[in-house]
Amino acid sequence: MNRLSLEKRAAIVTALIEGNSVRATARMAGVSKDTARKLQVEAGEMCEAYQDRVFRNLTCRRIQCDEIWSFCYAKAKNVTPEIAEKIAGAGDVWTWVAIDADTKLIPCWLVAGRGAEAAYSFMQDLASRLASRVQITTDGHRAYLNDVEDAFGAGVDYAMLVKIYGSDATDTRYSPPECISCRPQAITGNPDPRHISTSMVERQNLSMRMRIRRFTRLTNAFSKKVENHIASVALYFMHYNFCRVHQTLRVTPCMEAGITDHVWSVEEMLTAIEKPN
Repeated sequence: MNRLSLEKRAAIVTALIEGNSVRATARMAGVSKDTARKLQVEAGEMCEAYQDRVFRNLTCRRIQCDEIWSFCYAKAKNVTPEIAEKIAGAGDVWTWVAIDADTKLIPCWLVAGRGAEAAYSFMQDLASRLASRVQITTDGHRAYLNDVEDAFGAGVDYAMLVKIYGSDATDTRYSPPECISCRPQAITGNPDPRHISTSMVERQNLSMRMRIRRFTRLTNAFSKKVENHIASVALYFMHYNFCRVHQTLRVTPCMEAGITDHVWSVEEMLTAIEKPN
């Protein structure tokens, strides 16, 4: 990674963050595809470690959680025993995301399956980063029920927003049927009904779908290795939290959360993550 100049590394990372593929980025930057991919993975791993270290004792008050689907190498239905033996992590991959509804900060995320084990790890990680009582809203995914209680005990105001879908005769291959109503359910504590919502985290899912090339549907841009997928997600969230000015806030999420006092450039981001702990 350090063989390239800081300006060249920043140019490559910026292109990747803006949704370009590894091949397109390599052509624009005048480097090999392997160089661009290696930089993305190394920078992503360091971004994940940096945010894991910095995002502690957060004073978030309202958290929304959701999961977004993607896949590695092949969709689950197409993963043969031979592929499963050859490619670790092949098949459906879910990215669990938490967002602070006030600061728009992404305090944690997890790339894993969609079962109870992943929900447990995700909620334990979220709980370890918060300094005070918080209100949490999730969708109706049942894996959250026990794991929110395991992670927070009685120290949380937790609600589910259960969506009711109507029957739809149209093609629903890439989208669910029309949502005809939402039913809020208080699960633990005393959640404020005015703030039982998953709108912000769902909008964040759309941003991920549009800005992370590996999440693009109906293309060959999917990840071939789950490690590369995890790194690209970490790199995206580092840029989102520290460098990208939120249109509503007019500052970055980290500025709004008091973690930093200025908008970071990509060069500053790379310099920060490369410093020894």
